[in-house]
Amino acid sequence: MKNVVCLILGGGQGTRLYPLTEHRSKPAVPLAGNYRLIDIPISNCLNCGIDRIYLLTQFNSVSLHRHIRQTYKFDTFGGGFVEILAAQQTMSGSGWYQGTADAVRQQLQCIKQPGIDYVLVLSGDQLYRMDFEEMLKTHRDANADATIATLPVTDEQARGFGVMRVDDDGRVHGFLEKPQQSSEMDMMRTDPDWIDARGIPSHDRSLLASMGIYLFKRNTLVELLEGSEYRDFGREVFPLSIRARRVHVHLFDGYWEDIGTIRAFYDANLALAGENPPFDLFDDEAPIYTRPRFLAPARILDATVRNSLVANGSLIESGSIVENCVVGVRTRIGRNAEIRDSIIMGLDRYDDRSNGGTPQGIGEGSIIRGAIIDKGCRIGRGVRIEPRDGLEADCDIKGVHIRDGIIVVPKNAVLSDGWTL
Repeated sequence: MKNVVCLILGGGQGTRLYPLTEHRSKPAVPLAGNYRLIDIPISNCLNCGIDRIYLLTQFNSVSLHRHIRQTYKFDTFGGGFVEILAAQQTMSGSGWYQGTADAVRQQLQCIKQPGIDYVLVLSGDQLYRMDFEEMLKTHRDANADATIATLPVTDEQARGFGVMRVDDDGRVHGFLEKPQQSSEMDMMRTDPDWIDARGIPSHDRSLLASMGIYLFKRNTLVELLEGSEYRDFGREVFPLSIRARRVHVHLFDGYWEDIGTIRAFYDANLALAGENPPFDLFDDEAPIYTRPRFLAPARILDATVRNSLVANGSLIESGSIVENCVVGVRTRIGRNAEIRDSIIMGLDRYDDRSNGGTPQGIGEGSIIRGAIIDKGCRIGRGVRIEPRDGLEADCDIKGVHIRDGIIVVPKNAVLSDGWTL
């Protein structure tokens, strides 16, 4: 894996994750109490021996840069790094990244260096665990110019993905973005027996969806980008590669979730707190790395906590109920509070000072259901936040946001005593 370099695309605006992306980029959004989304692709790389990683950033990237700088430090002799490639003015160009492919094109000098044979291109906002060494083996065995990770999906699921048509050798011969009609899907359908023969049960999943994970021969990627002005990998570069190059699929059948919307973010986080989470955070062989904060253990007094993740540095006071929740670092939950089916992102720092008379954390007797409370919020006493009729559509009301039916309290918001939605 030493001749593989990874490029992680982290520069998108993240409009579908707003307001969580109002002050941060998508890869910097907190995940599962302790982590940030960017920790997932970086950890996948480090766990399989890829330690030369470039992160391409552009929008709202300050907190992301800080997290990378404080987390991923390598020894002098190993040669590994996680390096940030921010959009910048150069002698050859002065524009912002115009898409995923354009971002890589503007940084080609980094992958033209000696000792690089393969380039792995990842997204910074997906939740999964994959062994890229297996993907490299698929790529080399097929002598492919490019390999794309694929997931078998049902017809209904395929409506939200790009799907591929492959031959019996796994070579891609067709690509269609988000097919909606049965006739379109029939054109792209893969023989279920072919999927089964590769050790993955098809289970009525006869369409192969792109996961947005690409592995290229270095020279192939350079030629594709220098020989075109295409801006996007999924919609332009990949279809071009199918026509002109040997493109193969790497089948994957583990948990994979694209954290692209508030609903997807909410559901994925709460699933991690359940009795049988689809993604195992307690895996010694493939851990998820993040910034060491040197916080005290969570302190839970005479409270009830069920099916929840509670991060370090948190305090849950007596009489409170926390159920089906993700509780982030340094969270303070007052006495007799009731929090269900919610994500509390916690605090960046301890701060005993109040803002407008409202202390940090969740106040005494407050009730929160079906909500995301972003970092730094001050929720007063007796506050009530819960879904109700009329809040299904996206809207902004009383300083909070409704997205995908989820109530989102924005970062550093202050809700005074008795506030209700």
